[in-house]
Amino acid sequence: MRNREITSPGKLLKSNGTLTQPGWSRKMIQTYNKENISAPRFKIKEWDYYIVMSKDFGFAFTISDNGYVGLESVSFLDFKNATEHTQTVLKPFTMGSLNLPRSSIAGNTIYKDKRLKLEFRVSRGERRILCDFLNFCDGKRLTADIKLSQPEMDSMVIATPFKEKKNAFYYNQKINCMPASGTVNYDGVDYEFNPETDFGTLDWGRGVWTYDNTWYWGSGNAMVNGKPFGFNIGYGFGDTTLASENVIFYDGKAHKIDDVTFNIPATSYTDKWTFTSSDGRFEMEFEPIIDRAAKIDLKVIVTDQHQVFGKMSGKAILDDGTVLEIKDIVCFAEKVHNKY
Repeated sequence: MRNREITSPGKLLKSNGTLTQPGWSRKMIQTYNKENISAPRFKIKEWDYYIVMSKDFGFAFTISDNGYVGLESVSFLDFKNATEHTQTVLKPFTMGSLNLPRSSIAGNTIYKDKRLKLEFRVSRGERRILCDFLNFCDGKRLTADIKLSQPEMDSMVIATPFKEKKNAFYYNQKINCMPASGTVNYDGVDYEFNPETDFGTLDWGRGVWTYDNTWYWGSGNAMVNGKPFGFNIGYGFGDTTLASENVIFYDGKAHKIDDVTFNIPATSYTDKWTFTSSDGRFEMEFEPIIDRAAKIDLKVIVTDQHQVFGKMSGKAILDDGTVLEIKDIVCFAEKVHNKY
């Protein structure tokens, strides 16, 4: 059954390392039983990624433990001036030593070295991002203390297998529409988030992947008709026969939609995109502002990333047929190709 929804709790993995129940759910109800993974430690990939945006600026924070390497990064996105800066700290052979929590519901994610202190703290109804990054750019320091409110609401959780490899899997949660407050200080400027208009999103992922993957992902949040609206769209990663990750969020509820296609212009990532959907429920135009591009080719390890930030306009249709008119929502859409 397409878009099979999982509603009963249980272990994520069978004893042989394969998924117990592939599909999607509105909350994290499957337990990430890491001890049943059927792969060496250096192949286990785990990360927490937060992105917090206003109409004028945004910041992204990552703590990851990808087995043979940890990538800890912070990005500053300046939408007014169409500029960005990303700084990454590489920590080789982490091999699970960062002890990322087995659940997004509880537990803190922490990374510290002489240059970077980054903490993601979870408490009831709230998430907190703390950052102190020395020499973030040109000797300038970046500090952050951001709070994300998390009221009782739906999210998107998906357990995805891979056809090419039986013991490979991807367990992922996207939490949209978390009102943001707090401040980031950089280069003598305080960037303040307003919980009435600004939101944060969590991308929480755990899994064992195949070697060569290309994926598409897009996400955004805003107030629409006085209520929180968000979306998560994507494809290309793993076997999504049973469920896709395409969801519209409105007023705390998830509205599942079918396939969404990213129509990326062949001319340039900064030319206008469109998004079309097989069920006609997500039809958008996307005006890029920034292409946050990165490319590394070490033959064995290859990454080619384009995370494009911009404004989206169009229509989204809820389960009951209600049509939401979307206008200039600040969001992002990306295409990423990795070999590692």
